[in-house]
Amino acid sequence: MSWKTTEYTGWGRVLSANGQLARPERARALSEIAKTPCPAIGNRRSYGDAALNSDGKAIDMTRMNRILGFDAGTGVVTVEAGITIGELAHVFAPKGWIPAVMPGTGFATVGGCIAQDVHGKNHHNAGSFGQHVLSVTLLQGDKRTTATPTKNKDLFRATMGGIGQTGVIAEAKLQLKPCAGDVMMVTEQRADNWDQHINLLDASTAEYCVGWIDATATGGALGRGVIEEAELAKGLLPTAKPSKSVPMNAPNWALSGPIVRAFNAAYFRRVPGSGKSSVKRIDDFFFPLDKIHDWNRLYGKRGFHQFQNVVPLDQMDALREMLGLIARSGLASPLAVLKRMGPGRAGHMSFPMEGYTLAVDFPARDNAKDLIARLEDMTKDAGGRLYLAKDALATGPAIKAMYPEHGDWTKLADKADPDHAFATDMTRRLDLRNAI
Repeated sequence: MSWKTTEYTGWGRVLSANGQLARPERARALSEIAKTPCPAIGNRRSYGDAALNSDGKAIDMTRMNRILGFDAGTGVVTVEAGITIGELAHVFAPKGWIPAVMPGTGFATVGGCIAQDVHGKNHHNAGSFGQHVLSVTLLQGDKRTTATPTKNKDLFRATMGGIGQTGVIAEAKLQLKPCAGDVMMVTEQRADNWDQHINLLDASTAEYCVGWIDATATGGALGRGVIEEAELAKGLLPTAKPSKSVPMNAPNWALSGPIVRAFNAAYFRRVPGSGKSSVKRIDDFFFPLDKIHDWNRLYGKRGFHQFQNVVPLDQMDALREMLGLIARSGLASPLAVLKRMGPGRAGHMSFPMEGYTLAVDFPARDNAKDLIARLEDMTKDAGGRLYLAKDALATGPAIKAMYPEHGDWTKLADKADPDHAFATDMTRRLDLRNAI
């Protein structure tokens, strides 16, 4: 297996690495490579540096994407870690099964979903991805270890949301959930302000629910947006929309304040005051941006940051204050989401907590860094936490304070990887492998 020196980035394209990558295609080749431990990466859909290893080696798992076994009676599937969530949905939804939790992009690999313990639009009732993992197979040098919620359970918990620090995730066994069909019945409602937005999200009984929020609206319109509720159903598939692509970096003015405000106003008004219902394909609902290849180029060559936090239910005033700060800054892009989260989490470093999560994209500018630093402090003061899958700017002391089980995780990560061979740019930047 050859190694190729490559420059690569996270999805936000702000941070980059230059190092050697190998792309094994067979389990035997992967086992040979993994004898000299180094981090494993997938499609690099984490926005910052979670999947970067500057001046070092990393294993690109994207060709390790096979389905190894499936029980049609129970919905249990065994896969290699490089298969994507979108592929699983396309293969199994027509058979009456679907991944229990799906993030906002179908290009996320199963290994990445485990490493970040991702959540989806049904977190309020289904919990996090790792809660539906039945077993995981890790390569740790010459060792091949299987961990489950009952066997090697400490290692299993340290791996769920463990940012790849316990070994190379080679395979996983997942519990899919039954689905009525492979289309989505979607209802959209407008919320005119923050209170109405929160009330609609709180009142939702839908299996899937998410709110798009206009992060440029101020005053009495602060928090306005559109709430999407959806259920899986059986029906005729709508015609697939052709994919588009962003061929080059957009100019800096493409996401200027006036353009973003005009776009957001039009997007808000596209939903009538009485609401709107439609039938969508699964990928159009779960992965709406996947149809626009290289959409991260819309932010220009400097890239972008996403700020995503979660705060407890009793800290909604603090979250509203953060949104007000964002709206007044004039820096937000049209991509902003508000969701209700349940308590479900599978690992020590898993992001979710019961409360509300706010995610907003910002073009990479110096004043955006200053704003995000203020939002980090406000999140910490509110007893919330930041999502490591999206972070490129946080400080180590703040992250450690936000994750109270961090010290327990470091002990288990050090036991699995005493030489810190699986360390990445993110774990070094945040000093995550140090408990202090």
